[in-house]
Amino acid sequence: MIKLSHVTKTFDGGKNIVVNEVSFSVNKGKTLALLGSSGCGKTTTLKMINRLVEPTSGAIEVDGVDIQKISLVELRRSIGYVVQGVGLFPHMSIEENIAIVLRLQGISHKSRLQRAHDLLSTVNLEPTKFAKCYPHELSGGQQQRVGVARALASDPDYLLMDEPFSALDAITRDKLQQEIIELRNRLHKTIVFVTHDIFEAARLGDEIAVMHKGYLEQVGSHEELMNQPATDFVRQLFARPAAQAQDFIELPFA
Repeated sequence: MIKLSHVTKTFDGGKNIVVNEVSFSVNKGKTLALLGSSGCGKTTTLKMINRLVEPTSGAIEVDGVDIQKISLVELRRSIGYVVQGVGLFPHMSIEENIAIVLRLQGISHKSRLQRAHDLLSTVNLEPTKFAKCYPHELSGGQQQRVGVARALASDPDYLLMDEPFSALDAITRDKLQQEIIELRNRLHKTIVFVTHDIFEAARLGDEIAVMHKGYLEQVGSHEELMNQPATDFVRQLFARPAAQAQDFIELPFA
């Protein structure tokens, strides 16, 4: 389980609160979608879970242990991280990109390449075709699959995914969303998935956490948010027709 308790983040000594007293939990094997417009604090919240950003106050626990009591190396090995834009190393082959974490862990060359090939199969990329390729030889969707495979390399219990599909075309995004659902069901990973896409949140999230101006508005299933909105913001968001709701969530709300 991942649990946040009254987590707050400011980068300027309190003049501007980026994340304000946010509390939620993600149960083992479940997916929580963090939904909100740009600047609402969702990516900062995600980054605090693996200490890419340190919270100003509050507590974050993983498996019942305060993350401040876990070494950064141990914490990040237990949490896979998938980002928008993938961030593959252009000078490394695909198999080397996937196996980079295993190399840092001292895993033998043979074992880490076997793991890389197994993971390519897991994300529906044929190893004999893609293992020796370089990132520039792959499409955006294929690169994103490699990013997921790399995040899974050390077999982490948790995955953090920061809008990984937002730059992809609709058809590729739809296919990758379905693959993430299948991977989650097969591998039983616990996932926190950041998105500004209300449809993506509804499709992927067992629960959705709606954020607005640094605050957590509500956490619940798609049906709960639609039928039992806790705030005016959530009520307006889920009451709008589909196309209008997407435009609404993308507004900056300055």
